Amino acid sequence: MREFLLVEENLRCAMRFFGEATGTGEVRALDRTVAMYSGLEYGVFNISLLTGPATASEGGLDAALTEAARYFKQRTKRWSFWLCEDLLDASTRRKARQICHDFGLRPISHPPGMVASKLLSPVRPLPKIECVPVDDEKTRCAFAEITSVCFEIPPGIANAVYGPETAWRGAYRGFVGLVDGRPIAIAAMVEAAGALGIYSLATIPSHRHLGYGEALLRAAAAASRPQSSVEPFLLQSTEAGHELYRRMGFRDVAKFTVYLTR
Repeated sequence: MREFLLVEENLRCAMRFFGEATGTGEVRALDRTVAMYSGLEYGVFNISLLTGPATASEGGLDAALTEAARYFKQRTKRWSFWLCEDLLDASTRRKARQICHDFGLRPISHPPGMVASKLLSPVRPLPKIECVPVDDEKTRCAFAEITSVCFEIPPGIANAVYGPETAWRGAYRGFVGLVDGRPIAIAAMVEAAGALGIYSLATIPSHRHLGYGEALLRAAAAASRPQSSVEPFLLQSTEAGHELYRRMGFRDVAKFTVYLTR
């Protein structure tokens, strides 16, 4: 399988979390896309992704967005579209931004998909951090609170998504990093498509740039797979984290643009 497809398929599996977490949403497979509706009026948690190529010969990006827009129109005004540009032919890729604009979508980020066959050794000593799984009310609340702070998500929305016990029964596995017993960082891992996907890595502002995020990532990855595994790691990088991931052995393999309704 081509590497960008590993990233894209793992992402689709990970995003199911948002359609299943609250108990009031759903995951719906459409003809050309899959929709994850959270049950909330919050666009970044109502997500649509392509399930295959969107080229002129396959019906085009217009057809895919038409069915996604029709689906969400019956449920919410706020939704987002995660576009893997590698699924488009050159002609469609050049027109993609305008096509999305015509559907009322604006680009909000461009997180590159990255892959690493293994994690390289740290370039500096890392601080100690206790990595605990999200498996009770205390850790669920900590995950929700750090998500709210680091990703600027309203607390009520974050609690509705990450607070329910049932949210954590699928492939999305959460971890909280503790320093002196205090939650300071989070990460999530998803094993799918023959790879281990890394999501939601974040550190509270007071502990940033000290190595805690990298320390938690490594600890959560070690807790999520046996040492003998040869499956690659993958993620979608933020601009702030890109250089860190490159130092850890990741390289760009896929182009993504995230669009949100205007």
